[in-house]
Amino acid sequence: MTVYATIADLAARYPAELTLLAANEDTGLRDDVRIGHALSDSSIEIRAILAARYSPAELASLDEPSLDVLRVYCGDMALYRVALSFSRSTDAIKERYDQAVKRLEAIAAGKGALTTTGSGQGSAGGEGLPDGVGQNEVIVTAPDRVFTRERLGRI
Repeated sequence: MTVYATIADLAARYPAELTLLAANEDTGLRDDVRIGHALSDSSIEIRAILAARYSPAELASLDEPSLDVLRVYCGDMALYRVALSFSRSTDAIKERYDQAVKRLEAIAAGKGALTTTGSGQGSAGGEGLPDGVGQNEVIVTAPDRVFTRERLGRI
């Protein structure tokens, strides 16, 4: 199972908040176990939201820019879960969580996109698709026209 963010990612992005929010009630030290569970739960929630549009195979083959996007959203969602776990939630943390979920739902609804390593890097389309055709575009093929000006002119 892929976890979209790590404790190191959270510590790099929110060093002071993470230390304050995740301090154990008894020892005062950061509780990395609870943080790990929050990251895992957030990654599960992200996959559940994106399952409306992406298959598990597509989510497993996301490229680095897409993983960077999910890392940001996962961090915001996990920080909210950590804050709830320690009963230290704030409006700002809740707002970041809500925005992350809202953006993920927009991606799942087709108002944004994540790209995979399997999509053709040289062209706009995916593997096996003609240039200029995106992976979510419909291609219609039909037989040649039966009634053309040339054929009708011979009658």
